[in-house]
Amino acid sequence: MSDIQSKAEAQAPLLRIVRGSKVYGGLHAIDGVDFELRAGEIHALLGENGAGKSTLCKAIAGAITLTSGDYLIDGQKVTFTSPQEALRGGVAMVYQESSLVPSMTVAQNLELGMEKFLTIYSKINIAATQSLQSMNFNVDPLTLVENLGTAKRQMVEIVRAVRHSARIFIFDEPTASLTPEETQHLFHLLRTLKERGAGIIFISHALEEAIDIGDRVTVLRDGKLVSTAPAKGMTRDALVRMMIGRDISASHYATHGADPDAPKPQAKRGDKVLSVENVTMGSVVKNMSFSVFDGEVVGIFGLVGAGRSEIAQIICGARKRNFLRGGMIYLRGRPVRYRVPRQAVRDGIAYITEDRKVDGFFETMTVDQNIYLGYLSSPHVRRFFYSVREMKRIADQWIKVLSISALKRSLKIVEYSGGNQQKVVVAKSLAQEPTIVIFDEPTRGVDVSAIPQIHAAIRRLAADGKAVVVISSYLPEVLAISDRVLVARGGRIVEEMSRADATEDKIMYAAIH
Repeated sequence: MSDIQSKAEAQAPLLRIVRGSKVYGGLHAIDGVDFELRAGEIHALLGENGAGKSTLCKAIAGAITLTSGDYLIDGQKVTFTSPQEALRGGVAMVYQESSLVPSMTVAQNLELGMEKFLTIYSKINIAATQSLQSMNFNVDPLTLVENLGTAKRQMVEIVRAVRHSARIFIFDEPTASLTPEETQHLFHLLRTLKERGAGIIFISHALEEAIDIGDRVTVLRDGKLVSTAPAKGMTRDALVRMMIGRDISASHYATHGADPDAPKPQAKRGDKVLSVENVTMGSVVKNMSFSVFDGEVVGIFGLVGAGRSEIAQIICGARKRNFLRGGMIYLRGRPVRYRVPRQAVRDGIAYITEDRKVDGFFETMTVDQNIYLGYLSSPHVRRFFYSVREMKRIADQWIKVLSISALKRSLKIVEYSGGNQQKVVVAKSLAQEPTIVIFDEPTRGVDVSAIPQIHAAIRRLAADGKAVVVISSYLPEVLAISDRVLVARGGRIVEEMSRADATEDKIMYAAIH
């Protein structure tokens, strides 16, 4: 055991939640949870979507207040009524979706909450440069946040928290959108903060990461504490069993999205329905070509910047390929060039976005309303009035198929967990009854027990004769559900493999070299 860990265990906890509960509409989001965080510790917080992880952390970060229970920092009871108040008390939360202001520069975002009566931009920029360099972050303080990638936005969030003298950091799914290299850089930063005596709460669905980076692990299930134990010696199977209350074989199914003992479904390839030929968009997509057939699942793997999401958005009309020498896209032999996504939806193409918060759902509407709007946008529906009965019927159907869970159906979708939001985005698109479905990171931010449900839905689409494209940066997912695997690199498809020939090593080698 390290000296840092020994000292951390010898002193009083930096933070404690004693019998913490939060009730919504008579239902417990968390129920009598005891949790503590030590100085100089990385504490992994795990559980399925709806287990209460986000609720607990929002209470710690001041976004909500506990219905009952005590909240103590350094042994003293505290009550934070807002995130700003919590930040002044030394608690900072780095959310899965950035809380930065996109239209402001990095330096301006770092200054938010610390503004002087007289703003001198040159001093703000110098201070921002010093703060970024002190954390070894290569970010230009004059850049607008909207022009930054996910990894650099996280860097800015972290620096902002450090500048506010935070001692308690909460990271909600920080690696969900990062490359392996960016993930390792983040882990190095977390260990640096830990060495400085900070306490870190780390929420992740990537269980191996939690075991790797964490000193201790706490598992929640159905709003209740299941276990708190040292991360060392913990196994993935043990964690999954605690999270979902099932045995090892069930956890394997949840991990890989397919029963290892079940026969692999064989695709019955039909006609060619989609053909992409030499499609080019600036320097991001370069002469990309591939075909998709009825009744198969095509997996597209590639590292960040490979052009995977961009080609999907070009196909569905969300982005425009080059007007001259931009290549061709054929739908059942007919050349198409969609100006807006609505035209693609009319032709039976559904694109399920990787960024659910920005363009995946209507956040002020309920689950039922979101799914019903997807249904109404289908070219097969001819309805001129809003039917509450029909909305409930359609929503009930997809809630059952995808096991969407929530505390209350009347809640706005923005109040749901990230995994349930993702399943609603999937349901909203599938309710359109498309013939070609493009999934972009379909299980990002989804808990382990929900992954096989989404994978099963994808396989059912192919079994029903639909053409399916799955874009994913998670290799086990690509291998579990794909009939063919395409590897993208530098804006091109550089390799095509059959299910039988594809291996993690081959795919990764093609993606890098």
